[in-house]
Amino acid sequence: MLLTVDIGNTSITLGVFDNEALVEEFRLASDKDLSLAEYEVLLKSLLKSFVIDGCIISSVVEELTEKFKTAADNVLKVNSVILSPKINTGIKIKIDNPLEAGADRIANAAGAYVLYKTPVIVVDFGTATTFDVVNGDGEFIGGLISLGIMSQMKALNKFTSKLPRADVSLSPCAIGHNTNDAILAGVIRGTASMIDGMVEQCEKELGQKATIVATGGYSGLIANYLKRPFDYINPTLTLEGLRYLYQINSIETKI
Repeated sequence: MLLTVDIGNTSITLGVFDNEALVEEFRLASDKDLSLAEYEVLLKSLLKSFVIDGCIISSVVEELTEKFKTAADNVLKVNSVILSPKINTGIKIKIDNPLEAGADRIANAAGAYVLYKTPVIVVDFGTATTFDVVNGDGEFIGGLISLGIMSQMKALNKFTSKLPRADVSLSPCAIGHNTNDAILAGVIRGTASMIDGMVEQCEKELGQKATIVATGGYSGLIANYLKRPFDYINPTLTLEGLRYLYQINSIETKI
């Protein structure tokens, strides 16, 4: 079995694959203060029912990358693969500086390239909302990064003196008649409008229509307010991309 690990700024998502089937998924907080020993205890507890013989890690949190790799290696007795542009990414990275490409975005682009028709745009709802664009030639050409939904909610509360912390939920109206509804309209409907507008602009630059794939926790919520629906919502796209990348790098190692 394979363990795929996506370390984000807010949470760590773990997926256990039996060949191509995702059989279990776990989520932990991205806690930089936990010790190596504490992460080892967590992994032992979560994975006690599985026989894991490989691990690949995508991380955007430098402080956790080596710590988590060491914990996984110690517990599973494997040599975990760290995803970076320096390994076989399965796609051509055609941005100005390939070393700037975030590991999670590489996993999204690779997964989308394998699973869907290109050109494809992946919209990932995480701490940041990102677009990852793969053109018709299978090249990851970049995308965009904006503030995520929960990050917007926190920022409005933190950097204003009177706005409360609103809970993420359906937005009942575009014209908010109270503070909570006004915040929801701005964040939820505003994010949907941004996606509609940026999809249109990205397709204009691509010169053709693209397959639009959404991933991340708020995909279903935002889908309610789009003019153009997502073609696919795949909550496990990043993990599936990691599985594919581990597979192609393992084949190369064996040759």
